[in-house]
Amino acid sequence: MFADLHLHTLYSDGTWPPEELAARAAAAGLGAVALTDHDTVEGCREMAAASRARGLEFLAGTELTAEHEGREIHLLGYCMNPEDPTLLAAMRQFQAARQERIRRMVARLNELGLPLTADTVFELANCRSPGRPHVARALVQAGLCDSMDEAFERFLKQDRPAWAPKFRISTTEAIRLIHQAGGVAVMAHPGLTRADEAILPMAAAGLDGLECFHTKHTPATSRHYLQLAEERSLLVTGGSDCHGLNKGKPLVGSVRVPRERVEAVKARAAERKSSLLRG
Repeated sequence: MFADLHLHTLYSDGTWPPEELAARAAAAGLGAVALTDHDTVEGCREMAAASRARGLEFLAGTELTAEHEGREIHLLGYCMNPEDPTLLAAMRQFQAARQERIRRMVARLNELGLPLTADTVFELANCRSPGRPHVARALVQAGLCDSMDEAFERFLKQDRPAWAPKFRISTTEAIRLIHQAGGVAVMAHPGLTRADEAILPMAAAGLDGLECFHTKHTPATSRHYLQLAEERSLLVTGGSDCHGLNKGKPLVGSVRVPRERVEAVKARAAERKSSLLRG
């Protein structure tokens, strides 16, 4: 049994509903999946039901945006209680910040003479956690850019004229939020973040693991983070970071980890939940 532990749906910036993602995962021969939409757990109930229907084991998750000493770092949360009230309250704050960021980016596009409205982006996104890909898609659909790549290169990448900074909590806060919901906190795609200096202090703050395997990690990069995980006694995870058709070809199942990695994550989550019950 192999698992893809980094997947997105249209509840954030993916293009597939949970049912389609589960179907694609089953067709790819996976035995387990985790849903890690950005700053939301909205799709977890649907994904759990769709996974059961396809014979897939399901891990409820999310991907939180955090920072360490000014560097943006993404944290994956696994096996959390998706109905935890503290988690949901925090996510409402994150989602409001995401929506405000869309308004700021659209305002900057308007200043550049591009006639796009925030409502157009929100209608296209149709979720509580909109992001830059939704703005890019709206620009393409309005005929203002020929492709999403063009939209990012001309307007939406950092230091481009319509870029706006994200709301970010500290990595310590993000780890604590995941833990108090009974979850396991894993640093996402560290090879892209390139913040190895943050791993030790994050581990001291309770970081549980590293996403050693990722679509954009080379074999050498994966080996590097496997060694760091072993040195720090951290769990190892991996996933495709599939966004449906949002970022080129579908990636679901293109990166997979074996059952023992999934069982280790589940065991850590069980320990945490037991500890929470004991108070």
